[in-house]
Amino acid sequence: MLLKWIMCRVADRAAFDRGQRAWAGLRGVPGFLGQGGGWGRREPGLAHVFGCWADRRSYEEFMAAEHDRMAPAQAGTYNEITADVFERRCDVGGPFPAGFADASVVRLAHCRVHPAEVWNRAMIGAPGMLCGVLAKRDESEFLVLTLWRSAAGHERLLGERFLALRQRSGAAHDLDRFTADVIKLEPAWTVLS
Repeated sequence: MLLKWIMCRVADRAAFDRGQRAWAGLRGVPGFLGQGGGWGRREPGLAHVFGCWADRRSYEEFMAAEHDRMAPAQAGTYNEITADVFERRCDVGGPFPAGFADASVVRLAHCRVHPAEVWNRAMIGAPGMLCGVLAKRDESEFLVLTLWRSAAGHERLLGERFLALRQRSGAAHDLDRFTADVIKLEPAWTVLS
């Protein structure tokens, strides 16, 4: 599975929201598995969208054909956009649902690690966590998404266990750069295959 992460610094939230709903045209595109997204907590005007694709071939065929017919609906609604594609390496705590089923928030962790990487999977048993996915872009760049029933469940993990787990894992020594955000999912942005 490929995971595409699109991040937009939005100029007009209402117009961006309307444009995002136009991506419902992804339904039925060969190889498209699902999409979800929402607003980041870190910056109020930062939107994150995550698209799931079966494989690189179907994703590239979509980009070469249908993408440019759908994109104009969102033109002019953002000031800056980045899009990166990652390959799924493993699921955490169960299969990752391409449609973000049962989740209300996503915790995103984007990191560059030194070659001797260490990953802490102790959060699998955290109350409120549904599942997650670890995806890799190159030898040192990773995207980790975890789906949560609610923001309160994620906050409980941070308050009760996260710092102790991070210290015990030694992961901080492997990180070269780390960015994290909690995204409140917008149900209207979800597109199922």
